[in-house]
Amino acid sequence: MAAEQTDALGRRVSCGEHRATVRFVGGVPPTAGVWLGVEWDEPARGKHDGCHEGVRYFTCRHPTGGSFVRPSKVSFGVDFLSAVRREYASEGDAADAEISISGRTLEWARVPERSLESLPSILLQNCQVNGPGEDGQILRTTPNVRWLDLSGSLLRRWEDVAAIAGQLPRLEALQLSFNRLALPSDPEAHRRAFRNLKVLTLIGCELTWTQILRCAPMWPMLEELTVEDNDIERLRSPEGVLRELRCLNVSKNRLDQDSLLSLAALPRLEQLIMSDTGFSAVHFPDAAPGAQTSMFASLEKLNLNRNQISEWGVIDELSKLPSLRQLWCRGNPLASADRNPRTANQMLVAKLPHLLVLNGSDVTPQERRGAECDYLKMFGEEWLRAGGRSQTSREFADRHPRYRSLVDKYGAPEEGELTKRQPFALKNQLLKITFVFADDAARTPLEKKLPASMEVQKVKGLLSRLLKVPATDLKLSYTSAKVLGPEYQMDSDLKTLFFYAVEDGDTILVRRS
Repeated sequence: MAAEQTDALGRRVSCGEHRATVRFVGGVPPTAGVWLGVEWDEPARGKHDGCHEGVRYFTCRHPTGGSFVRPSKVSFGVDFLSAVRREYASEGDAADAEISISGRTLEWARVPERSLESLPSILLQNCQVNGPGEDGQILRTTPNVRWLDLSGSLLRRWEDVAAIAGQLPRLEALQLSFNRLALPSDPEAHRRAFRNLKVLTLIGCELTWTQILRCAPMWPMLEELTVEDNDIERLRSPEGVLRELRCLNVSKNRLDQDSLLSLAALPRLEQLIMSDTGFSAVHFPDAAPGAQTSMFASLEKLNLNRNQISEWGVIDELSKLPSLRQLWCRGNPLASADRNPRTANQMLVAKLPHLLVLNGSDVTPQERRGAECDYLKMFGEEWLRAGGRSQTSREFADRHPRYRSLVDKYGAPEEGELTKRQPFALKNQLLKITFVFADDAARTPLEKKLPASMEVQKVKGLLSRLLKVPATDLKLSYTSAKVLGPEYQMDSDLKTLFFYAVEDGDTILVRRS
């Protein structure tokens, strides 16, 4: 049996583009020879849970996460410097190129072997790195690395990562997404290895919040942490760790929102990204309606895209955040009485007095004034019925905590200015949409006027008749006329254009799935 096979248990392996962890080494009767029982990172690739023909060989988290493979069919990977030389070293000079990671531009080039020591960044995503190799060689060969990407590696323990990082004294940013790393037995022992680390990305690593906090003592200077798409549910207060953290991304985790306030223990947190978490409610118990909370004192930027916010009381609670200046709130079922997305955006601006950016667009002084004046008119009748300036009812004040301050700012609305509540006319719902056929550049873009209440499945039906393809083959996304760059997926056929915050003048991209 080869040396690699004898110590294979627990090691990470790759088979083509797929990665797995070895859970069993040995025979599987009635076949001859050695088999590896592996648990795949992608459970759909497996066939069973480690039980074969009634015999339990190993266990998996998922009922179809396991398979048996021959050792000759897998790779156990290479050490760090072997991967670096394979990806970077060449015998001649090569033209420089640039690669962007997390919005930062990094210089990269294939370089002569003797110049590896000058590399500021090393990108080894999916390069089968399995360990540090010979002690001290990384420090002698690549001592100036500040940015390192080891996503999708074959590293199996945090100790292996620390052995690499400890030889990179200038390391500031580390990408470790799509790895399966065993927790360290003594996190404090690795503080020096990560002493200068400021940015850490751990997307899709099957980590719980408790496990992240267990590792956190290793990262004393960390400022930006991305743990998107993990197994995070219930949060708890970080005690004595992550004290320098300024940006936290917990998107695509099904968070227990009752535990959200525990993140207020992060004293320097300026940006919190919580898109696709199922978030629908929050309450700051230390602050009455219209007052400011002592929690999240530094929080300036909050991303709540594609969640379940449907009550305006949630926005009133967010108005208690003393430093909130930027909010992303697209893709929530938050609606105004007239079901007009523009009215809903005006209400967001009016309810959040210090907001400077909404969904990526600047809130100008003119837009704020218009939104606040319209808000006064919109609820003026209700305010008068609730007692007006003299004795506004507690119920109205709780539902509209900013109304009194807006009256003080602009004066009470005149009766003739008050907005009468009327059914929303169909013609006012119509949105002018441009359809761009991303898979067929020769096809002329199509303009249509559609109601905001139209469901995605009906939009697909319309396009199906036009393109003469099944509606089920169509995949839609859209870009905003206001915010250049981002493309938003429309992945639920039963949701409306309004739900996805599609606005007049936006572009819907049509692709074949």
